[in-house]
Amino acid sequence: MSSPPSSSCAAPLSSSLRTQLFNPFPNRFISSARFYQHRSSKCEMSRRGFALKGGIVASGVSVMGSSLITEPAQGVERLEFKPDGYNFWTWRGHRIHYVVQGEGFPIVLIHGFGASAFHWRYNIPELAKKYKVYAIDLLGFGWSDKALIEYDAMVWRDQVVDFLKEIVKEPAVVVGNSLGGFTALVAAAGLPEQVVGVALLNSAGQFGNANSKSNESEETLLQKAIVKPLKEIFQRIVLGFLFWQAKQPARIESVLKSVYINSSNVDDYLVESITRPAADPNAGEVYYRLMTRFMLNQSKYTLDGVLSELCCPLLLLWGDLDPWVGPAKANRIKEFYPKTSLVNLKAGHCPHDEVPELANKALLDWLSGLTLEPPPSRCNFVQI
Repeated sequence: MSSPPSSSCAAPLSSSLRTQLFNPFPNRFISSARFYQHRSSKCEMSRRGFALKGGIVASGVSVMGSSLITEPAQGVERLEFKPDGYNFWTWRGHRIHYVVQGEGFPIVLIHGFGASAFHWRYNIPELAKKYKVYAIDLLGFGWSDKALIEYDAMVWRDQVVDFLKEIVKEPAVVVGNSLGGFTALVAAAGLPEQVVGVALLNSAGQFGNANSKSNESEETLLQKAIVKPLKEIFQRIVLGFLFWQAKQPARIESVLKSVYINSSNVDDYLVESITRPAADPNAGEVYYRLMTRFMLNQSKYTLDGVLSELCCPLLLLWGDLDPWVGPAKANRIKEFYPKTSLVNLKAGHCPHDEVPELANKALLDWLSGLTLEPPPSRCNFVQI
């Protein structure tokens, strides 16, 4: 991801940083985090080096004192907010939070960056009228443990795959928003015998660039002994400041309103569902690892690579007014993958929460036409 050239660093933390902080996925799954630049590009560090822009917001450590008295969207049933969470599953020694409601064919919902199962608050009750609905918190987010591990997209893939095997235990459809969308895709590709369909809502992910070449070189002794430690110290100082900014409820509300075209659903419930779980003492370190090590190792995971391994039907529920991930990506996915249905919604980055009535209807209509059987072990169609 590139930023417009600038000759000045006069306002490195201006309002434009709000977008740069919270959406790492407009054209790529993860932006390259270049925290140490040549001195001729010293302004780049503040403009894109600390970019983490996707899903919802970065983890915080502050808990709002909200009483959550705001009313739900008119005419739409809402999941009850439970400060202690709903259900927990132990995965690789870590507590994983999830919600389950309803009976019938299983649907698994996966949230975006910085969010939680509660971001599906308007979808779970409606879908649960016909299906058994699970909503899982990815490791490091929501009410799941803030594990001090080396984060990688494949960690969340493994988590969802094992959740499907150990908790769901039968064929299912997986649904994901933003980062959760890419996670849904890689999980479906990794478990084709159990996933019968995938639905993406403004998914993260980038198509590969065949012309790109790696400029990586072996680290010299000087780099290992001096440059790398100094780089990490500097990263921690700057990211610590950005973390302090990102955790503020007012900042979270502001970012949400920038990607919800209709911001009426940006309420105390939503903001507290993001700030409360981040009170974990490990939240700051998780944030640091996501912003550095996680971001630096993602270019090898591409949409075309994952879609080439997918066999099941795919639904795209796309908020066409998303300032981060526009409709062009949805159109390209549809062109690349022939078993795709596309529904365009007049909404922003989180159509499931902004226009839940429309998103629920589109998802239910698509589900009603699915063959709810495990797909073949090999794709029986040719990719375009």
